Amino acid sequence: MAKRPPQARLVRAGAELGGHLSTWRKLQAGDLGVSVGAYLNVLRALGQLERAIDATDPYETDLGRARADEILPQRVRGPSR
Repeated sequence: MAKRPPQARLVRAGAELGGHLSTWRKLQAGDLGVSVGAYLNVLRALGQLERAIDATDPYETDLGRARADEILPQRVRGPSR
């Protein structure tokens, strides 16, 4: 079987990820102008989206939970009579 030219593989990979070839190239180059959605599509395609969500969940760390406790109200009043 003949090896595909690199551009054909990039086009196929970009199509599978739902993006354009230029976006795929920017992702590979580490371009900061690529949207977060494009990165999330790559993670989804690689089966790593859940791990990324877990890694960015503030409630997964002691510091994140402590900061959330600071933000949340200490007491919630019941309905007035």
